[in-house]
Amino acid sequence: MTVAPAVVFRADGLVPGVVQDVRDGRVLMVAFLDAEALAATLATGEVHFHSRTRGRLWRKGETSGNVLRVVDLAADCDGDALLITADPVGPTCHRGTRSCFDPEGAPFAPSTQGFAWLETLWATIAERAAARPADSYTARLLDGDVDAVGRKVTEEATEVLLAAKDDAVAERSGVDRTASRDALAGEAGDLLYHALVLLAHRGLEPAAVIDTLRSRHRA
Repeated sequence: MTVAPAVVFRADGLVPGVVQDVRDGRVLMVAFLDAEALAATLATGEVHFHSRTRGRLWRKGETSGNVLRVVDLAADCDGDALLITADPVGPTCHRGTRSCFDPEGAPFAPSTQGFAWLETLWATIAERAAARPADSYTARLLDGDVDAVGRKVTEEATEVLLAAKDDAVAERSGVDRTASRDALAGEAGDLLYHALVLLAHRGLEPAAVIDTLRSRHRA
């Protein structure tokens, strides 16, 4: 949980809070917090607001169960608005839609796969490429030649295949696949990371890869 941001409350003791889905940045809702709601949000890890209609503290999802789990809290440059990054449990809007900004009757669709977070990973890799800190694994990879980085991509791709085969064996055997699926996710994560490092090594931004995929896409 993040520490409490420096907030400038309005004369009525409130500050607007914009809730954003951690997976893809979708704005889910806007409501108001007072000092009590901010403290409760920080203490519980679930988003709380001040209900102006009921005049009391309100935990989002207290009746529906569709809570908002806090990932991060940040104040804007003036401190008079909050950006609340959250992991939603179910639809956020009381109408059953994912976002309060979805049209009436829009079917609930869970958030996307979270690829937007790869921007954070790429930003970290780019920072390591610029600063080259001595204790950074990423920097050591970038200091090597293209074969050294490329070998890691090849190794990780092989590990992904082996993990996938292990998961297939577990599926056929009817056993609990938690361990094999976790292993596959871990190896795939290593592959994605090293592929991004290879792009950084060659000075090619991932946007070029996205553009290529987009150009090949057929609806």
